[in-house]
Amino acid sequence: MDHVDKQILFYLQNQARISMTELGKSVGLSQPAVTERVKRMEEKGVIEEYRTVISPEKIGKQTAAYMLFRTRDCHAFLDFVRTSPQVAECHRISGEHNYLLKVVTESTRTLEEFGNQCDKYGTYTILIVMSSPIEHKFLIPSLEEARAE
Repeated sequence: MDHVDKQILFYLQNQARISMTELGKSVGLSQPAVTERVKRMEEKGVIEEYRTVISPEKIGKQTAAYMLFRTRDCHAFLDFVRTSPQVAECHRISGEHNYLLKVVTESTRTLEEFGNQCDKYGTYTILIVMSSPIEHKFLIPSLEEARAE
């Protein structure tokens, strides 16, 4: 992956809906050339997918929390987690707990209800998100940030 590929990724991570023509102009390539590079990065798995970021608050999900979970029955727990609409993320982790979940619910009351449903699978600690000063950072830095490194 060369400098131009990194520039392409920088623009795509900021605006995945950018047209290939506009992307080409931004990185100094023709539309066919930039399209070919994007296609190649998709085929290699560098670009895994394109997503829409939805505001949880705008769809009534006011409460976010992380749950550190310890279970002895990983299969049953994962079956439960996969079918739970409150679970936004699930990560297998090392240490005292098996899993880290990101849970998004309508309120602390519905978060508590979700916790009650989890009781039969093991023990957990709930960490309620108060605010998110850094909610998301991009993997590919801007050209100015890359030069500073």
